[in-house]
Amino acid sequence: MQHPLIMDKIRVMIIEDEDLQYEIYEECLGQFELKRARSGTEAIKYASNFVPEVIVLDHVLENEELGLDFLPDFKQLMPHVPIVVVSGALEVQQQIEALQGPRRAHYCLPKPVDIHVLKKTIQTAVSECGEKEVIKQFESLERSKRSDIETLLSRSTDRLSRQHQIRLRLEDSKQRPNISALAREYRVARRTIIRDLQEMIRRGELDPSVYPKWDTEIEG
Repeated sequence: MQHPLIMDKIRVMIIEDEDLQYEIYEECLGQFELKRARSGTEAIKYASNFVPEVIVLDHVLENEELGLDFLPDFKQLMPHVPIVVVSGALEVQQQIEALQGPRRAHYCLPKPVDIHVLKKTIQTAVSECGEKEVIKQFESLERSKRSDIETLLSRSTDRLSRQHQIRLRLEDSKQRPNISALAREYRVARRTIIRDLQEMIRRGELDPSVYPKWDTEIEG
């Protein structure tokens, strides 16, 4: 039976071809569960049995492979896994490109890497990126939708209340409505009052003579 502390370890896939560099990772990142791959091709092969929570990716890899070339593959295979690029072989423009677009890495750190910075970056990636990032975006979208719905409901209620008050007033009057006066009273645009009258006529709540069709052409 696996020890519970082992089960709680963050799973990190290290894609690094240099043995000395990986030994440094192995020694300093002992609190994580590590899986090493020496190339992008090997990492894709291992991903079926070892699903990481974070990928640490070197750029220049075994068999002349380049780490950044595998970003689209990793994003397709493991779309919610944050990627930390660690390399001393990238120009500034390459670093910028690696951090942009839908198939981007989340972080880009230079070599020689500060292990303390790398540890913090891995922990931040797990707590704020990947699946948690998607969940936060979804929750934000849901809050936005709820807010939009509440706004629409509020506007609909206000409109129906205003139309009800206008209808009661016009039922007891033989005069044509004063559009401008109603707009000022209810603090809405003239076209809003006109739309209210047209809606009530369509619903059969007002006589069409209250706002004839030829008035619509004049207002337009």
